[in-house]
Amino acid sequence: MGFGLLFAVSGATFLYHDYCIIGAGPAGLQAAYFFQQAGRDYIVFERSHAPGSFFALYPRHRKLISINKQYTGKSNSEFNLRHDWNSLLSHDRRLLFRHYSRDFFPSADTMVRYLEDFASLLKLQVQYNTAIIHVTLEKNEQAWNGHYFLLTDQDRKNYKCSSLLVAAGMWVPNVVNFPGSEYVEGYETVSINPEDFAGQTVLILGRGNSAFETAENILGVTNFIHMVSRSRVRLSWATHYVGDLRAINNGLLDTYQLKSLDGLLEGDLEDLAIVKDKKGKLHITLRFYLENGNISAGIDSITLPQDELDNFATRAPYDRVIRCLGWKFDFSIYNRSLGLMPGKGNIKKYPQIKPSYESRGTQGLFILGTASHSVDFRKSAGGFIHGFRYTTRAVHRLLENRHHGVPWPSTVYPITQLTNSIIKRVNEASGLYQMFSVLADIILLRENATAFEYLEEYPVGVLAELEMQTGRKARNGLFVIIMEYGRNFSGADKDVFYYNRAVGEAQHAWQSNFLHPVIYYYKHLPTERGMKLRPPDWPLPRPDAIHHIVEDFLTDWTAPNAHILPLRRFLENCLSTDLRNFFAESCFLFAFTRQKLPPFCQQGYLRMQGLVGSQELRHHAVQAGLLQDYTHKDFLGDRPPDSHDGSQEQLRDHAIPVRPLQHLVNAKDEL
Repeated sequence: MGFGLLFAVSGATFLYHDYCIIGAGPAGLQAAYFFQQAGRDYIVFERSHAPGSFFALYPRHRKLISINKQYTGKSNSEFNLRHDWNSLLSHDRRLLFRHYSRDFFPSADTMVRYLEDFASLLKLQVQYNTAIIHVTLEKNEQAWNGHYFLLTDQDRKNYKCSSLLVAAGMWVPNVVNFPGSEYVEGYETVSINPEDFAGQTVLILGRGNSAFETAENILGVTNFIHMVSRSRVRLSWATHYVGDLRAINNGLLDTYQLKSLDGLLEGDLEDLAIVKDKKGKLHITLRFYLENGNISAGIDSITLPQDELDNFATRAPYDRVIRCLGWKFDFSIYNRSLGLMPGKGNIKKYPQIKPSYESRGTQGLFILGTASHSVDFRKSAGGFIHGFRYTTRAVHRLLENRHHGVPWPSTVYPITQLTNSIIKRVNEASGLYQMFSVLADIILLRENATAFEYLEEYPVGVLAELEMQTGRKARNGLFVIIMEYGRNFSGADKDVFYYNRAVGEAQHAWQSNFLHPVIYYYKHLPTERGMKLRPPDWPLPRPDAIHHIVEDFLTDWTAPNAHILPLRRFLENCLSTDLRNFFAESCFLFAFTRQKLPPFCQQGYLRMQGLVGSQELRHHAVQAGLLQDYTHKDFLGDRPPDSHDGSQEQLRDHAIPVRPLQHLVNAKDEL
């Protein structure tokens, strides 16, 4: 941890670390924690004097939109993280965000204090007041990736590392240049005192949370507010994307639709132009009106839209125009040798990366945190703390396997625990829940399906590379457990409150709309070609079999008939085996009447494993119809023990051996 070695290259001295992390925001600190726990040589460079410098300024009005739910009715810490969108992952229970604030939407100042404590209490290796101003490559066959990363800070000090993780966030404001844009105030500098806007008419450029947050702050003091953007408003409850407009900021929608002067407009900002009159008022016109006019000659010489269309929507002049267009990644410090390029289309503000969060242009360069959101933009939570805390852990696990020979963590269970393992994870796991359709649990089957290996929260986008990326083998088939919304449920134009929107019957589980578990079964690991040819909007290629666990209003998938029984039968069909649990009497009978015993009897009964029974338990089982009372019937009775109706089968599914161990020993001896 922070070992540091000095190297001289072409006369310059470089301080070496295996891993360099740029940025001590939430993602940088999260990565540092995992490297620290693994005992790796790393350093974090932070340009400010403290971690989380972004939150020291943003959001400007200081209220976060990441929820901090204090009570869930459960004590399971993993489950509770599903509703804690601010905590980073660590072993220290003191570093749960609920110990810092009780507010459902906490203050950004609290986040700054939290990040400071996270770095100091865990003794993370952060070098403050260090702004990295240039990054380039040095080819070297001895290096991990065939090259080293060379970094230079503002004081011309040099650093060298084998792997570079960029967690610098998105902090460069998006600016649209058009005639008159010099009159526009930026979100990053505009006043946050509502009294400064009293009696004014305001135009806001943008339609994200920063735009609506700004409007919310001045809503009660302005004459009216207009908001213009090229796209229609996207409501997070309709898109199920937490980066879209949240209810806490949408007061302007009320005043717009309830006829209180405010309004929303759609238009391309690059087509606008702003002209300032002698009184300092700002008039909105269109760029093409200026082509034949002389803007320097004053407003009287310029044709305005209302001159031709007297009811033009923005004909009233504005006192202020505010730009709230979000941020983009800073590409300026990276040398062209790194091949770090912007994305295309609606992800052009992000760097191009693979689903493994590694740069497409340079091996060993990883993008973490908000800047990695191109992998799941407008789909999942990878651009936010409650999402990228898990993707950062996934990147660390990939690096542990690649450079240190530490395979992806896994647990091996007997096949009899397959149903229970899946049910436990879909009901508790926070990573699956937050990073739906992006991170998945992988179940690797052992030969003859006698056991399985369970891997948690693997990036599904690189499923075809699973063996190489994890150090685990997938030779006998696999299950992929993932969370999904219904295919056609989410969207800016969707009515998510329509009547009969919920699905409750297990047989219609595939039509579930709300977030629910989906299990994919593959006889063989999907190939790269299969991943590329997967159906649109599918996170994975077509499987050999697929099972949807029906959505649940309580997100509690433990109902014996609706959730567990259909899942178990699906698994049995895939594996051609019997995954039920049996009483000792049934296993004893199967030993004499069947050529092959169910796995539960093979791995439990025949190995003298089971729960020590008692007369009270046996009497209860007989009364409940789970066991036949052999004291009043012949051994085989009128009906064999393995014959039962549907309701008895459902109850027996979850039964466990309750006969005394002495009975088990005697039965084994007889066999």
